[in-house]
Amino acid sequence: MISIKDCIDYSDLTEDEVATIAEHEHLPYACAAQLACCLAQSQDGTELLRCLLKNAVCDAEQCGHEAALQKATRALSQFSANHPETG
Repeated sequence: MISIKDCIDYSDLTEDEVATIAEHEHLPYACAAQLACCLAQSQDGTELLRCLLKNAVCDAEQCGHEAALQKATRALSQFSANHPETG
């Protein structure tokens, strides 16, 4: 059986990135880890993950949720550093 940590390690995502996706998309953490793991395997999926994280930043900003904004901003920065946009 594959653990959540295995999914995160395989997807090359951080726990912050997965947690931000889980919170923003209202998914259990395990489901968000599996979703992220699958999406991170393709360029289109990577772009979708970037969009989800950007949306999490925007939504937290608009709602004035400072803690969520800091977490989402950190997750987006980590993701962008590890998965640069391509052409």
